[in-house]
Amino acid sequence: MGPRKKSNKFHALVGSSGEDLVQRLSEPKDYINELSHEVLCHIFRYLPMKDIMCMECLSRKLREAVTLYLRVVKVVDLCAGHWWEYMPSGFTDSSFLLLLKKMPDLEQLYGLHPRYLERRRIRGFEAFSIPGVLEALQACPNLLGVETSHLELVEAIWNYMPQVHILGKFRNRNGAFPIPAENKLTVPINAKIQTLHLVGVNVPEIPCVSMLRHLYLKWVRLTKPQPFKDFLCVSLRTFVMRNCAGPTNSLKYVPLITGLASARNLEQLELVRVPFLGGLIQHVVEDSWRSGGFRNLHTIAFGACKNALEVDLGYLIITAARRLHELRIQPSLTKDGVFSALKMAELEFPQFETLHLGYVDEFLLQCKMSHSELVKYGLADVIENPGIITDIGIKVVNEVFTNIKYLLIYNCPHLHNPHHWITDQSRWSRLVDLTLVRCHAIKLESFSQFVELLPSLEFICLDQMFREPPKGCARVGLSAGTGIGVSSALVSNQNSNNDNEDHHHHNEPNMPPPPINNINNQRRRQQQQHDAPAEVNGVEEEDEEDEDEVKMFCISPCETQPITNRCVSSPGKGKTPLRRGNSVAISMAVADQPKTHAAENSCEKSCQVTSEQIKADMKAATESSRRSSGKGTTTEAVEAAARPGASGTSEDTPASRTGVRTMTGSLVRVGPAGATSGHAGGCRSVVMDATHGTAPDRAASGREGAERPSVPLSSGPASVDRVEPRGGAVKNDPRRPGPQTAQGKRQPSSAASSGSQQENFVPRRPLTRSCTRTSSVPLVSETARPRMAVRRKRMADKSTSTSDPVTEDDHVQILSLKSKNLVGITLTNCGITDLVLKDCPKMMFIHATRCRVLKHLRVESAPIVNRFDYAQCKKLDMEQVLDQILRMPPERNRIIYMRPMHQVGGLWSLEILTGPYPYHIAIVHEFSNPPNIRNKVRIRSWMDTIANISQELIKYEFFPEATRTEEDVKKFPRYPWGRDIYTLEGLVDGAPYSMITDFPWLRTLRAADPNGYSRYDFEDDESTTIYAPRRKGQLSADICMETIGEEISERRQSKRGVFQRVVVLFLHHCDTPGEPVDDDYI
Repeated sequence: MGPRKKSNKFHALVGSSGEDLVQRLSEPKDYINELSHEVLCHIFRYLPMKDIMCMECLSRKLREAVTLYLRVVKVVDLCAGHWWEYMPSGFTDSSFLLLLKKMPDLEQLYGLHPRYLERRRIRGFEAFSIPGVLEALQACPNLLGVETSHLELVEAIWNYMPQVHILGKFRNRNGAFPIPAENKLTVPINAKIQTLHLVGVNVPEIPCVSMLRHLYLKWVRLTKPQPFKDFLCVSLRTFVMRNCAGPTNSLKYVPLITGLASARNLEQLELVRVPFLGGLIQHVVEDSWRSGGFRNLHTIAFGACKNALEVDLGYLIITAARRLHELRIQPSLTKDGVFSALKMAELEFPQFETLHLGYVDEFLLQCKMSHSELVKYGLADVIENPGIITDIGIKVVNEVFTNIKYLLIYNCPHLHNPHHWITDQSRWSRLVDLTLVRCHAIKLESFSQFVELLPSLEFICLDQMFREPPKGCARVGLSAGTGIGVSSALVSNQNSNNDNEDHHHHNEPNMPPPPINNINNQRRRQQQQHDAPAEVNGVEEEDEEDEDEVKMFCISPCETQPITNRCVSSPGKGKTPLRRGNSVAISMAVADQPKTHAAENSCEKSCQVTSEQIKADMKAATESSRRSSGKGTTTEAVEAAARPGASGTSEDTPASRTGVRTMTGSLVRVGPAGATSGHAGGCRSVVMDATHGTAPDRAASGREGAERPSVPLSSGPASVDRVEPRGGAVKNDPRRPGPQTAQGKRQPSSAASSGSQQENFVPRRPLTRSCTRTSSVPLVSETARPRMAVRRKRMADKSTSTSDPVTEDDHVQILSLKSKNLVGITLTNCGITDLVLKDCPKMMFIHATRCRVLKHLRVESAPIVNRFDYAQCKKLDMEQVLDQILRMPPERNRIIYMRPMHQVGGLWSLEILTGPYPYHIAIVHEFSNPPNIRNKVRIRSWMDTIANISQELIKYEFFPEATRTEEDVKKFPRYPWGRDIYTLEGLVDGAPYSMITDFPWLRTLRAADPNGYSRYDFEDDESTTIYAPRRKGQLSADICMETIGEEISERRQSKRGVFQRVVVLFLHHCDTPGEPVDDDYI
């Protein structure tokens, strides 16, 4: 009967409609509904609860399977393992109760993190409230534990369901400082919790909680007068108390310390701004160490503990010596004596790895509140001074902790010579990571030597180090910028690293100025006094290698004025130039009257101006007078033209292109409408005696012969004729004096003495800002001969007032790295101007952020360095840096990330493609603001794939390899310069990007359809990034070669070779207006 019945059914189907059968056969088979309930329940174990509940609506069988699964499930996670997220929204008291009633065997409920809970039920309104959650939890008879982060909910569970454990780590999510008054929590004695992290909470007291293992208190206000009266947590392993508002009486912390000593398994102890009684820990350790108190500590941190003594820290260290891993010491305890005492104890620290000296909690570093405000909100009254450890103490550090791997030093202004830290007993043989922050007195040369002597060093992090000397402060004897409350004699960072000054008395303020009575000076002074009516108080040359002076005179035929308030200072750059109160009155005679000699005590070194400076002054004044007809040219306009980096031009040009020394000149600020060409009393500038040639630039003289290129940049503003930045072309002007020789020989000046020097003298003081603005006397006559374009000579007005203009050049500071194991260096807010990689065979990355004067990179030997990040470095010479990187041997693919602070032209970036660089090059312009790093991160993932394809073809398929030498460049003088250049453009998160490149294979791979290896676990596709290889399934070079076979054949037939390596230049333009954009990623 069965078969016949089945046969009849089939015939009826065929007879009724053949189309229905064909349609059923063509429909995809529903394999899920064919699975048994047991198999479906097993599958549900791997799905998030949200997806499981959605399946109830799909079919009757799936609804039955979900019901069965919920009936037997014991562990549920409402956040799908993402403990930092919130549970699905939309729950109400009734719906949450209905869900938990379906899970009678539920034992552990994770992810109970509601975004908002009402404190009580609302009549007539379906809300999600604390009483409703408690009712639902009580509907689960076997419930053992709940994971939550809600303060009021956890307190309600402790009160109404005391048998329920709090699972995982309890972290409240609404913590803040100042501490919100509504954040309250009372911890009962019988609380079943193992990890309690409280941030910004009001807590009456910390009672005896036997189960507690990890207690973290940050910004916690302890409201009871005796909050630690019953403190006893015998199972405690971690105790962290940071910036809490507790009792101010130190005696009230005695139960806390004794309770911690009772925790025999305590491993981590961090006390920040805890005003415990000084010497208390010493006595507690003496009483408890035999019974195991503090014996298992592996991390000790003291920060801003007002009354902490050296013996407190020392006893803890000695007691925990066998297991100690990490030690963070507050500045007041960062002193030589601590480590000398530990050395005398003759202990071994076999597991010690990390030392942080001068430890200051990050909240205190980042907090913008004043000290009084912090005290007002209940924090302890503590003011930290810098650590006073010296080089001797650091030397002892490695003798005590011989296995140290990670060293961080913060704000220790008494450290000077790191290379002295290495001795026969202190080798630092295992030091891997070195971080220095705000140690301003450390000498740059000594640090470079120290790095070279470290055998295992891999990572260097420098933050606020090697600051450039303050402009002008050294001229007037101030110690600004040398440390907090430290005299300039103690912290000699501003003079000790000056390679251009050959004096040996920088740090001896009481040393008298050196005599200036040598024969040459006497002869020169006599000649000048015979020929000249007087000297102008001028400015000092930056190049100290020359001892010759050049005198400048401004002669007016119609005015005679005395010179007063003369300044006399020593020729050496001492800290305190001498001040003379007596005025030297010198009468100015007309041409036929006899001349009076200048006084013997007139300024010697401070009255030097080169002929090039005079030419610059005359040029600027002529230009100003020409442009000020009808309306005056303001001083600010000329200052803007002379300011470094004006109109977006870079200050330096690339090095190592040609062998030309740089030359410098000066521009003097020009007064406003008073300096007109029609003025009858125009001054003339006369140079006496044979003057200097232009002195070599400080940068050139301080770099041991390192030479600068002759690549002119774009011209400055229209108010001043083309003023070449430092490092520009010098050979293009035949009238420019040649560079000085190394011996300091003088070049004859083109300006000669004339008989008209017997005229009246005008200025009574240096031409400062205030003087030139009000001066009615033109600086130069209109009849002055036209001057050549001069390079600006940076000067310092050697006066005794910081209100005078100071236009010094950036002090040259060169960080040279030579290390066989160094992997990377990170520079933040550092004052170095040049980074030199001498011999770093394992160096892989360079990160530089907000280094204001960082300009140049020189790579001598660093073959595998491949990541360069330069962000917000205002004066970076991008062209020089790129040239250095691209001229490295093509042994690695390289990515260069730059965030310029000025506008970068498109033509400039295209010039990279014209150079002799044996790479495929991609130039990416990113315009997202705030910065989006999606493109940058994704490029790193696929640029290697592009290069791997080319390498495979060259090595195994005999594909032609391209070359790029100087000869090749000459063959292709025009676009596209022998490259296959194309452009890709698009939007990423609403921000445009543009990529100019000659990468092979990329266009074909982007246009290909996804293959069988495609992955959809990433959000990326071509709409969100430049190229998404995972979405295409192009996971390796072999898979990609299957897609680009046609392009490979075309290239082979046309004999177009490929390079083995690629370089990506990623330019992020979010900072181009000149204002840095805050970014968490840098």
